[in-house]
Amino acid sequence: MKTGEAFEALVDVMRRLRAPDGCPWDRAQTPATLKTYLVEEAYEVLEAIDESDPDKLKEELGDLLLQVIFLSEIAEEEGRFDVADVCAAVTGKLYRRHPHVFGDAKAADATEAYGRWQALKRKEGKGTLAGVPPNLP
Repeated sequence: MKTGEAFEALVDVMRRLRAPDGCPWDRAQTPATLKTYLVEEAYEVLEAIDESDPDKLKEELGDLLLQVIFLSEIAEEEGRFDVADVCAAVTGKLYRRHPHVFGDAKAADATEAYGRWQALKRKEGKGTLAGVPPNLP
């Protein structure tokens, strides 16, 4: 299965789960109820990385991606945005913050590229931990 097809299949599964005749538990979820699962899945990704277990990492990345799709589906149902908007937003950010790849700027090494990323982030009014809720570790 190609990347786009696999992504669309996952989105379709979530839409089916959230449909009126789908899963009652999935339909009952809200962004607030999913916060715990989002953090849990992120930590499980970190654990898989620490264990250098590619099969576990693949599974845990899928679980983390599911949370993104889940939250995006809820937002779409509420008429706020959809998963395509999420993809477009991060793609735009990657273009903006990589002028050494997508523009005329140069970066001699990883340190310079990271420094440029941080400088652009600050210019956008975002610090290293900006946007991280204070109640998260």
